[in-house]
Amino acid sequence: MYKIPGHHHISMITKNASQNNHFYKNILGLRRVKITVNQDDPSMYHLFYGDKTGSPGTELTFFEIPMVGKTHRGTNAITRIGLLVPSEESLHYWKKRFEEHGVYHGEISTYANRPALKFEDPEGLRLVLIVSNGEKVEHWETWEKSSVPVDHQIQGMGTIEITVKRLEKLARTLTEMFGYTEVSRTEDEAIFQSIEGEVFGEILVKQLDGPSERPGRGSIHHLAIRVKNKLELTYWEAKVKERGFSSSGIVDRHFFKSLYFRESNGILFEIATDGPGFLVDSDVEHLGEKLELPPFLEPRRAEIEAQLSPIEEKE
Repeated sequence: MYKIPGHHHISMITKNASQNNHFYKNILGLRRVKITVNQDDPSMYHLFYGDKTGSPGTELTFFEIPMVGKTHRGTNAITRIGLLVPSEESLHYWKKRFEEHGVYHGEISTYANRPALKFEDPEGLRLVLIVSNGEKVEHWETWEKSSVPVDHQIQGMGTIEITVKRLEKLARTLTEMFGYTEVSRTEDEAIFQSIEGEVFGEILVKQLDGPSERPGRGSIHHLAIRVKNKLELTYWEAKVKERGFSSSGIVDRHFFKSLYFRESNGILFEIATDGPGFLVDSDVEHLGEKLELPPFLEPRRAEIEAQLSPIEEKE
């Protein structure tokens, strides 16, 4: 059986690409590694942020929907994103940085049994910085031009929080189908790891009854988990089908190949290959500088560009 090595990326909804771009590039210090469009609806931007090359496990992605309303929080949703930082000293650096930039944040505390600092982006997306204790995605690369010093840079995705009505249903999908290990359990939450002892494939599942979340700006659309290549993706496609879930089938996203399915609580998962990656149509020096389109959309470039508002580059 193949092993899931961790998270691949996570995708959210934003109302304003320029505001989003400013926050994730200039305040969080991530590299914008790709400006592209939603391949299923090319009228909207799809922005990717990550490490120097947008390595799997470091990517935060956003679909811009200018007319989107607010999120009505509830259950059956992905509810918080953990981002790894190197040390407890980093949490103090970030707390001060958030104060200077007017970012909504809490106090330094613990989250998923690690020192942590909760915060929100300008649209209310809930995030948390978690001390990695040296754990990070093995191929994470420093972004030398980041506004954040190397010693405190975000090192990719850590614990992802999912809130559901039926914890046991999701627990069985993670452990029985994907081979995650359950590492802790209380009455209404459990922690699972794709590689035991490693935080970069960790999922914290909380049980909560009540109305389901109604997504809007600052909500999380789906979590993508990693596989090596198309051979492994084909293996997981058969497993998803065997489990009784319907899937999208394998989709070529140009930067990676993917498969989408919803588990029993309605949480949307993507399974995505590591390659070919964001250097498939750009060199490392110029990643994320201009609109890149997959080959099948290139003939429509003029039409697509006419529908998109330019992204303002604020310092």
